[in-house]
Amino acid sequence: MKLIRGQHNLHHAQRGGSVTIGNFDGVHRGHQAMVAQLQARGPAPHTVMTFAPMPSEYFEPRSAPARLSSLREKLADLSKLGVNQAFVLRFDESLAKLSPEDFVQRLLHQGLGARHVLVGDDFRYGARREGDFTRLQADCDQLGIRLDRLDTVEHDDQRISSSRIRDALAHGDTESAAGLLGRAYCISGRVQRGQGKGAGLGFATANVLIRRKPAPQMGVYASCLVDAHGVRHPAVSNLGMRPTIAGSTGCWLETHVLDFDSDLYGQHVTIEFHAFLRPEQRFDGLDALTRQIARDVEQARAVHAAAR
Repeated sequence: MKLIRGQHNLHHAQRGGSVTIGNFDGVHRGHQAMVAQLQARGPAPHTVMTFAPMPSEYFEPRSAPARLSSLREKLADLSKLGVNQAFVLRFDESLAKLSPEDFVQRLLHQGLGARHVLVGDDFRYGARREGDFTRLQADCDQLGIRLDRLDTVEHDDQRISSSRIRDALAHGDTESAAGLLGRAYCISGRVQRGQGKGAGLGFATANVLIRRKPAPQMGVYASCLVDAHGVRHPAVSNLGMRPTIAGSTGCWLETHVLDFDSDLYGQHVTIEFHAFLRPEQRFDGLDALTRQIARDVEQARAVHAAAR
């Protein structure tokens, strides 16, 4: 998949195809249906137009909802779906002020030379979100662009949305989140050296620093670690602030891989969240923490055994 950062990086060969537009946060089953329809209905190249930061992060940086996926994770998921190219626009003041007419004229027509556009039934665009499907249809008709709309995609008789997934994860409901995503919820990152406390307690961990607001509830999960070679390993993970460890700062995802002793430092890994075991808590010393980790490991083993 080609990555195009900004309109100034567009080349002639990347123009003239089909486009869909959105945040694509989490690349959930609704997004997957959108991509499949784009590929089925329109000419190549098939382009996903998305934004970094997301508009909510630009307008409300302190209160924006937690991201389900980083830009890197989003692009990796879109690539797996066979998207030809991702057109990533920086969402800044100039883009926020762009009128609906200019959005279509400058980005879709002059920029991408779109012949076909596919959007969701709730799509809004342009300054103050004034553009809707009716307005987009009129502008596309004038420019000779074919416009299609994908109706709501549902799961358990409710609309699939990123906000539904965030709500499920915030309550530790990994099963519902997986049903909406079409896969286990994941966080990816590079394994960093920690304080070595886990190894000292007999439970070595692969530590990933969480640089954004985490979507899942803080706590312990039965998980799987997917290493840099694509191999999945049963594991147990703690997402949180490590309140029992003196001097700990920041939010970390610490993963103990079951029956595994290889070095993962420096690898870019993916952690799959499979079952919520308990909330994060502070313990009265390292002995109490060690005993609880042993119980967490046995509970995670039981979860993995039941899933076989």
